[in-house]
Amino acid sequence: MLEVLGEANLVALIGLLGGIALGLAARIGRFCTLGAIEDFLYGSDDGRLRMWAFAIGIAIIGSHIAMSTGYLEGASTAYLDRVWNPLGSIIGGLLFGYGMALSGNCGYGALARLGGGDLRAFVIVLVMGLSAYFVMSGPLAHFRVWLFPVETGAQTPQGVSQFFEASFGVAPVVTGVIVGGLIIAFTLSSSAFRKSPHLIFWGAVVGLAIVSGWVGTYWVAMTGFEAEPIETHTFAAPIGDTIYYGMTASGNTLSFSVGSVVGVIIGAFLGSFSKGHFRWEACEDPRELRRQITGAAIMGPGAILAIGCSVGQGISAFSVLAFSAPVTFLAIFAGAAFGLKQLITGFAPAE
Repeated sequence: MLEVLGEANLVALIGLLGGIALGLAARIGRFCTLGAIEDFLYGSDDGRLRMWAFAIGIAIIGSHIAMSTGYLEGASTAYLDRVWNPLGSIIGGLLFGYGMALSGNCGYGALARLGGGDLRAFVIVLVMGLSAYFVMSGPLAHFRVWLFPVETGAQTPQGVSQFFEASFGVAPVVTGVIVGGLIIAFTLSSSAFRKSPHLIFWGAVVGLAIVSGWVGTYWVAMTGFEAEPIETHTFAAPIGDTIYYGMTASGNTLSFSVGSVVGVIIGAFLGSFSKGHFRWEACEDPRELRRQITGAAIMGPGAILAIGCSVGQGISAFSVLAFSAPVTFLAIFAGAAFGLKQLITGFAPAE
């Protein structure tokens, strides 16, 4: 397959398939970060939050088994290779969570809504992707690097499993299976969650989609001759990558990121169509659209500072037990909680 498709096309296909699974999970399984937080804070329902945790547990166990069997080298992933900047995780996470609340979606959620025909989500996707690039490699890139230095090639991998291995001689797979198992056990401690097989199923689908990205891109990187990055699903910079590819396809190549983003849209379309939920929607309130655009413009830079979004840090970084993952996730939660409180108590953008 590698000889037929080529490396770039194959990693794009891997991203596409995983993205389709994630899109289906969003539309059929109602897998959504902001929705989970809102249900927990204002609906007295922790089902979707437990589904999120279940996905994390599956991703941790799957990724660590892959590392122990030679199908993934954790130290080569961006989350473990970069020297962790706690300030970037906290500030970026707060910004991302707050922007997510204002826009009503994270990047992944906006793609899923776009696949269901929501044209407001199309605006969110565009603004988020462009604002992420604005800070990542655009006019504010040098300022970002000066304020939040990015240092790759960490002397020791920036992860919990590697820390326990270096400090206590515990094999990473043991740490991963224990931590992932405890998280799964916690989610299943709720009888209501145990009686919701659809939540368990779609949580597992999301976790396995993250693992498939790691394993697939690692195999291509190790088997092929080009320097393909080892990565999995995240939805901030990849949205910008997809916009950029759409404008420069004739002189550019496909990537995992492009496949992942397009896959979520396709999966969401298939999921919404199968449920009879697909319909074109637009925004009739300019104030609402302005709030969503503002949120998207905040989310993009936040994700770049945090080195990941609610999926990138909230699941993918968790899967390799990166130091940054729990800190960023808590910051995203706090930022979203603050934003939701403002909205629910009558927050309105300035005229």
